[in-house]
Amino acid sequence: MRQVGRRHRWVLAGGLAVVLAGCSWSSKPISLPPVPTPEAASPSAVESSAPGVGAPGLGDPYFPTYGNGGYDVTTYDLKVTLGPAAGHLSGDATITATAKQDLTRFDLDLHGLTVDSVTVDGAAATFTRTGDELVVTPAGKLATGKSFATRVRYAGSPEANRDPQLGSTGFLSSKGVTFVAGEPESATSWFPVNDHPSDKARYSITITAPNADNVISNGVLQGKETTGGQTTWRWSESAPMAPYLVTFAAGDLRIAESTHNGKPVRLAVSESVPQGLVDTAIAKTTAICDYFEQYFGPYPFDAYGAIVIDDPSVGFSLETQTRPTYTAMMLQDGDLDGVVAHELAHQWFGDAVSVAQWKDIWLNEGFATYAQWMWLEHTGNVSVKDTFERLWSSKSSPLWTVPPGDPGNQRVFNNSVYSRGGMTLEALRLTVGDDAFFQILKTWVTDHKFGNGSTPQFIALAEKISGKDLDQLFQQWLYGKTRPDHP
Repeated sequence: MRQVGRRHRWVLAGGLAVVLAGCSWSSKPISLPPVPTPEAASPSAVESSAPGVGAPGLGDPYFPTYGNGGYDVTTYDLKVTLGPAAGHLSGDATITATAKQDLTRFDLDLHGLTVDSVTVDGAAATFTRTGDELVVTPAGKLATGKSFATRVRYAGSPEANRDPQLGSTGFLSSKGVTFVAGEPESATSWFPVNDHPSDKARYSITITAPNADNVISNGVLQGKETTGGQTTWRWSESAPMAPYLVTFAAGDLRIAESTHNGKPVRLAVSESVPQGLVDTAIAKTTAICDYFEQYFGPYPFDAYGAIVIDDPSVGFSLETQTRPTYTAMMLQDGDLDGVVAHELAHQWFGDAVSVAQWKDIWLNEGFATYAQWMWLEHTGNVSVKDTFERLWSSKSSPLWTVPPGDPGNQRVFNNSVYSRGGMTLEALRLTVGDDAFFQILKTWVTDHKFGNGSTPQFIALAEKISGKDLDQLFQQWLYGKTRPDHP
């Protein structure tokens, strides 16, 4: 995610803008192989207090109530119909999961909306609502290891999350386009979900909208059918995806379609955005991905793309899987800051490899920031070295007071997570050399692709490949509260 707007903006030599001050959240506290099992919270954090009851949270140390215990989701089959009233939807979600314990009751996360019915394996289940928890009691016990399908039918007017610094997140509409974007929480605003990045799943997403609307979502378009005044668009994302990365946009969009390396490319821009520099910026998508492949390994997904929305209330762009979502105001200068590169780097770091816990967020944002610096250097802007030296030279910088490896739940998106996180990687590169450094990055993606990773795992990998004791380096750069030594 890249932030902009109502926060500080750090401008460096060569036109590079480095991201921004932190945020606090006001909503819920803040081929393929099998989906890998991530390093998660400690067992005691995810156990429920009563036998057979799935915990209402996964015990993430930053957001303990995010997600739910007792099961792992394999697939989501989402069918959503938009309208006819503006801002209204009806949904039919089938969630296939495997019980991790004997279950007589379990939770799903859902913000607002009215649930009409719930079934488990075709049998009617009872359900209650407690805040953002949808509590489901199936007709019979679900044994450990059992695969089961929960179907939820629901409807209503989705409620966006409002944050004083990031603005609006979740289910939103602006200038003729309805769309979804937000981190760490957005999925709950439009479908029932196990809302934590450690429970990644595959998605089928069917959106029915008026014929006049264009629709775009994650992954590959499997087909579309028109009946009367409505068109149904069927999308599929075959690679496991964290819930906050699931998106769609529907409405007044212009869409450019092509192929690259045999994969579909779809670039969607709100019709309210004048053709010009914004279109030029996202047209670089495949070139940027090709550049990153040299250093990070093959592009991990089956499709490329972009979604550009025109909503000044949204203060960020986001790495929604295969189709990053950008705000037009961040690209209106043709993307001099490398925002597109930042979100595309997330396709490797954040999407293919997702965080095990939200405290590991520097593995997303620090890595994407570093890749952004690499792209800007590649295109003739300020070098990575000069960016590092400029930031390090400021002895009184607020970067040194917030440790990016554990920023705290009120500063998950603090500038330190981005810039000092990126500097940590440059410090590592200077310490181990280019060959070992890029081998570390490629191996990180290979080892954790379509799964999750933690900071201790990354440190262990860096030490293994480099053959060096890196404890002091990472302790200073990730966890210290004073300026680290220059590497």
